[in-house]
Amino acid sequence: MLEIFTVAFFGHRYIDNPLRVEELLEEQIRKLINEKEYVDFIVGRNGEFDQCVSSAVLRVRKNYRDDNSSLVLMLPYPTSEYINNQNYYEDYYSDIEISYAASKAHPKSAIQIRNREMVDRADLVICYIEHNEGGAYKTIKYASEQNKPIINLADCVDDLKGEEK
Repeated sequence: MLEIFTVAFFGHRYIDNPLRVEELLEEQIRKLINEKEYVDFIVGRNGEFDQCVSSAVLRVRKNYRDDNSSLVLMLPYPTSEYINNQNYYEDYYSDIEISYAASKAHPKSAIQIRNREMVDRADLVICYIEHNEGGAYKTIKYASEQNKPIINLADCVDDLKGEEK
């Protein structure tokens, strides 16, 4: 039986140093691909951090190893962007899932419902959280309450800022 390790990603809509964040993501992704039999990387599509995650996963899969991982897009509902560009999405992501519970909820709460589903499925949560506010912060707080292991890449970027001073 194939052992699937699931990683969910959450972060702020805007990030200051996307190139450094992608480097840190690639490091974590390579490590997971090396250590685990199979890895599902689950991501949303709601901001810069999600774009960094998708780019980093695809780059590592292309340049390092692509036989034991997948990049799964999880949408809270079928967005018009997705509906109008379905072929592009299907080429870009290994799989696309739409959260049933979130798709039935009010749009203002749909993303948080989808995020909680992602946390519940995850064996590990990797995030980029700098502020104690917003949806990503609420999701990480929920992940912590569920005793999920969490890696906050913002701590690594902050460590480097401290070295530069």
